[in-house]
Amino acid sequence: MSRKKAAVKRTVLKDPRYGDEVITRFINKIMMGGKRGTAETIVYGALDLIKEKTGEEPLTYFHKALGNIKPPVEVKSRRVGGANYQVPVEVRSDRQQSLAIRWIVNYARERKSERTMMEKIAAELMDAYNSRGSSFKKKDDTLKMAEANRAFAHYRW
Repeated sequence: MSRKKAAVKRTVLKDPRYGDEVITRFINKIMMGGKRGTAETIVYGALDLIKEKTGEEPLTYFHKALGNIKPPVEVKSRRVGGANYQVPVEVRSDRQQSLAIRWIVNYARERKSERTMMEKIAAELMDAYNSRGSSFKKKDDTLKMAEANRAFAHYRW
């Protein structure tokens, strides 16, 4: 991290179909090797699958699923007097969003039951919307870890 001045937050363009910056960040996280067209096809296909299966508006469904995964607190390692403590800290909103996106994409990639990436993303988003699945378990584990280490909260910096 630079000591001179704070890093400038770069803005991402809104996606062409829904006009939403969060969808663009999601597409960027899925994209591999600069293949934006493929990543867009995967995301839009997954959102179409969600609309087909649930009959709900995919954009609001996506945001609700993301909201269910966002962690309010996490633990950070802090060295105090020769010992490392896991100190619970509140998570900034932009980090909450990026953690939620990262967890959904990573756990969707690990899924073995579905065949295509579209189906995997759609299934992971539906599980997140219904507060179950691997990404929701990750959020739950993060909360439990922070709760267990609440005694070290006074080491917060």
